[in-house]
Amino acid sequence: MDINKLVRKNVQQLTPYQSARRIGGQGDVWLNANEYPVAPHFELSEQTLNRYPEPQPEKVIQRYAQYAGVQPDQLIVSRGADEAIELLMRAFCEPQHDSILYCPPTYGMYQVSAETLGIKTKTVLTTSDWQLDLEGIKQNIDTVKLIYVCSPNNPTGNLIDSDDIKALLNIAKDRALVIIDEAYIEFSPESSVVSWLNDYPHLVILRTLSKAFALAGLRCGFAIANKPVIEALQKVIAPYPLATPVADIAAQALSKDGVNTMKLHVVNLNNQKEKFTKLLRQLPIVEKVYPSYSNYLCVKFQHDKDVFNILWRQGIILRDQSSSIGQQNIIRITIGTQAECEAVISALKTIK
Repeated sequence: MDINKLVRKNVQQLTPYQSARRIGGQGDVWLNANEYPVAPHFELSEQTLNRYPEPQPEKVIQRYAQYAGVQPDQLIVSRGADEAIELLMRAFCEPQHDSILYCPPTYGMYQVSAETLGIKTKTVLTTSDWQLDLEGIKQNIDTVKLIYVCSPNNPTGNLIDSDDIKALLNIAKDRALVIIDEAYIEFSPESSVVSWLNDYPHLVILRTLSKAFALAGLRCGFAIANKPVIEALQKVIAPYPLATPVADIAAQALSKDGVNTMKLHVVNLNNQKEKFTKLLRQLPIVEKVYPSYSNYLCVKFQHDKDVFNILWRQGIILRDQSSSIGQQNIIRITIGTQAECEAVISALKTIK
């Protein structure tokens, strides 16, 4: 029996998201997934594994609401921000009829989630400096229910201009939700738009514990929005999205001490990023290191150097972004430990 004949047609044609783990590789220096380079340590305190967990763990909700400066009813916790991306589509988009809009180069899961659910996609490329093409968005907003904007943007690392986000919210008023993906916002917290919620009922913000909180393996994310949006998401989320151990560790990470530790992570990583950037810019093989407000750098290398594959063979695993950005020899490099960053610099110095 050919099982593929039973698979939905849109899934048959789907190219899955090429996550860092799916791409694979073998090595000692892993700087391809925007993870925090050092693992935190937690002890489980909840031992009620015979019981189903809370649908929305109260302690996690209360602590994240306090941390983010919002009300608990403006928050829903999910299995990473990836689940929240999809929940919004499931709650607001009619398959085969409604569309989402996003602005490449940007995070690939907006497209994959939409295609998985049979929801149409529209793309409006960013400008040459990776900002929003507001006129292009305005011309393509028909049938669009959700607009996804990543800021700081993955993979480019830049912030989206706040005035442009406000202009986008005005364009989308009474037509679509505007989702600002702030997965990396802890590395530039002053740029968050969370304080705008009272002024824009159609604004949604996505957050995660995967980056600055150093908990990528936990899979815990959040959608922040006004109450009517949260209520819609509550209708389509799984009954028990967070396992008891996940909620247990998330609550610890969001304690006063946990948040202070995260802020120290950010200071240390931003300092490491500054040092790494200076070292990269001194290398003849490097054409440009783009400004970054995240925990990674987007680097353009000389066009005739096979940097990605040379380092791959040496066990230094980076992320080739040439196809997503549309320019050859652009590589995204996660900020690692000092030793990992030095290993990258040493390997680059050997390329002639």
